[in-house]
Amino acid sequence: MKILVGSRNPVKLEATKEAFSKYFDAVEVVGIEVNSKVSNQPIEDETFAGAKNRALELKRINEERNFNAEFFVGIEGGIKKLFHRWFTFGVMCIMDDKGRIGYGTSPFFELPSQITEELLKGKGVVELGDVMDNLIGEKNTKERQGAVGYFTKGVMDRKRYYVDGLTVALIPFLNEDLYFEL
Repeated sequence: MKILVGSRNPVKLEATKEAFSKYFDAVEVVGIEVNSKVSNQPIEDETFAGAKNRALELKRINEERNFNAEFFVGIEGGIKKLFHRWFTFGVMCIMDDKGRIGYGTSPFFELPSQITEELLKGKGVVELGDVMDNLIGEKNTKERQGAVGYFTKGVMDRKRYYVDGLTVALIPFLNEDLYFEL
């Protein structure tokens, strides 16, 4: 089974392979960098739109280039205000070759106010990964532990954070009779 992922980030590719391998045999994951057509740091529902846009673009590329992929995965990280606090989360949009869609999210976790202020001041241009790199003095943390790894003191890394969201995004495809008209 071939799956296209709208990123070349190794964490997203490994998480996709792990989640799909729970249900399907011989999983091949290919990363293709695509534009989410939303802000660099999506806010609120823009996060869902970005994940869906990535999946749609992958489906278009698949049809154009005859990759014969069966699934297209868009993963987008964003921030959302809930209960007067700002949280970060990931949205996973899985689309199959018929255009059917399933969504999932990672766990939400609260961001410190100084990080939220930087993200909001950056008006969608400054990404959480960049703010985290500056905070902890490392480069490209989004391709390793991510913010979740830093804040959980290494108990949860970014891959694990995504695997659960991808697993629940697969639910409609595992229960087609309940989610899709057959």
